[in-house]
Amino acid sequence: MRVHHLVGAKQRGEKLTMLTAYDAVTARILDEAGTDMLLVGDSLGNVMLGYDSTMPVTLDEMVVATRSVARATQRALVVADLPFGTYEAGPQQALASAVQLMRVGANAVKLEGGRPRAEAVRALTDAGIPVVGHLGFTPQSVNKLGGFRVQGRGEDAAEAMLADAAALVQAGVVALVLEMVPEPLAARVTEAVPVPTIGIGAGPQCDGQVLVWTDMAGMTQWQPRFVRRFGQVGAALRQAVEDYNQAVRAGSFPGAAESFAD
Repeated sequence: MRVHHLVGAKQRGEKLTMLTAYDAVTARILDEAGTDMLLVGDSLGNVMLGYDSTMPVTLDEMVVATRSVARATQRALVVADLPFGTYEAGPQQALASAVQLMRVGANAVKLEGGRPRAEAVRALTDAGIPVVGHLGFTPQSVNKLGGFRVQGRGEDAAEAMLADAAALVQAGVVALVLEMVPEPLAARVTEAVPVPTIGIGAGPQCDGQVLVWTDMAGMTQWQPRFVRRFGQVGAALRQAVEDYNQAVRAGSFPGAAESFAD
């Protein structure tokens, strides 16, 4: 998958799939299953590092995760998040941060925000770095937004989001993530822009969908209302660990077939 395949899929009406990935083992599985895009999200903080938000995630942490995912991926487009504090100061800071992620294997970077980010998007695009935009609920702005709330309600807010989407497209984004946006507005944005929209809690009219893989696979106790669990990997892993512990304690592992004779 490359960036020109994204627009081609939108033009053909083919839905795109995206899942988060943070390590080589998981990335290989998601890639072999045919996922179109792997997002090395700053959700790394919540999912893998034990943080209570994405805010503490550093660029160094994102570099390690991106390198791991890229090394294990053969087909999917690898998109890496620019974490909080690595692009807000302006285009030059954004470019320096994005270069680090591209050097370790990212195929594109993602940043949050609308019209105020257009200049940074243009700078990255001019430097040959594909950029995915992110509108709606933007986790790095959770304090400003007043918590985890749906964005774009009301006509004024809807028009502002449409203007943000247009500005990002003009600046050169190759796709737009729409998070926690009312379904009718997500449909309007999807129709208005020539690049694919990737929804998360934004309804079925988007050109594709993204989920955090641990939510999708049933690895967590709590999940957002817009998530569907497509498996119970957490329960299966827990059972495997319990079986292992029991076998070791009972002396049935390792057996003769799992031991060296001399």
